Amino acid sequence: MTTSQRLRTIDWIGVALWVFRAVIIILVIVGTVRKLFFGAGTQYTASDWIDFVVSGLSQGGLYALIALGYTMVYGVLFMINFAHGEFFMSGAMTSTVLVAGTLSRSGFMDEQPVIYLVLVTFAAVLTSMGVALLTERVAYRPLRRAPRLVPLITAIGASFFWQYLFRGLFGGDLKPFPVPAILDGRVTILGLEFLKTRVVVFAVSIVALLGLYLFVQRTKTGRAIRAVAEDKDVATLMGVDVDRTIATTFAVGAAMAGIAAVLWVLVFKQANFFMGFVPGIKAFTAAVLGGIGSIPGAALGGLFLGVIEAVGPPLFLEGLGLPGAHQLKDVIAFLLLVLVLIFRPQGIIGERLAEKKA
Repeated sequence: MTTSQRLRTIDWIGVALWVFRAVIIILVIVGTVRKLFFGAGTQYTASDWIDFVVSGLSQGGLYALIALGYTMVYGVLFMINFAHGEFFMSGAMTSTVLVAGTLSRSGFMDEQPVIYLVLVTFAAVLTSMGVALLTERVAYRPLRRAPRLVPLITAIGASFFWQYLFRGLFGGDLKPFPVPAILDGRVTILGLEFLKTRVVVFAVSIVALLGLYLFVQRTKTGRAIRAVAEDKDVATLMGVDVDRTIATTFAVGAAMAGIAAVLWVLVFKQANFFMGFVPGIKAFTAAVLGGIGSIPGAALGGLFLGVIEAVGPPLFLEGLGLPGAHQLKDVIAFLLLVLVLIFRPQGIIGERLAEKKA
């Protein structure tokens, strides 16, 4: 059976059953503890819980888009690119300060909101790709044959370099992102009201994830990426330009981060030079949850992490009487990571091995 055939035979039913069983067990345990020892806790309506889930899926889509860069680079080079969060940050800062600010002051934003968002996204993607390609060429390519610890330390150094370079260029204060008036307020879907920005973020994230999966699976460049991930030396013998393919991998992952950057500032309406750190760590967590090196795993891990963060505080913590439960969502996210690493260290779908690539 070839690698491509194995990719098509991922046991999605088994994965879904595993996730379903884990969720049911957690709900039963937490519900029993709350009822026996802490009372019923804070009550929410069905509409509130649906809103939590939609917000979680929206946030999870952002994590998934960023996580793709981690998992693609790991799949090709077997390294964790800790500078990837700064690729995300560079797109957000540049598009916010140079493009969004200029177009909003001219009145173009409200006159042509769709074109405005397209231009902002183009600027973010172009900047993220440029920063990623420059980092790969200067910092990573000379260390291609070095021990794994060396590029890992280099990635941390590159992360600090880009953080403080953008702080020097744009300043250390928060940069407000102008949001078109068309995205203000809520929209009604099937009788339920949702924030327009959250709906847009979730829809665009799903389209981008599907687009990337089809790109990797159905195009010549995607086949080259999978060939290099399988075996660089054999790919070279087959005529694949390994250096160009690795650079393309960085560029594609950074493009996803650039799209996520625009969606992020649409939701949170601000950008700063340090904004790539926490989303980068969360995205790396999502990649590990799904199975590092697996593109479907990164997408599933991101969505799963986003939902847990949104539903976790009201479900797990508020009933325990903990003050500021909504501020403890990171505790739940990383506790989940620890549990997955203990009981299923290969992730939800499974780590990419020599016989199974994604």
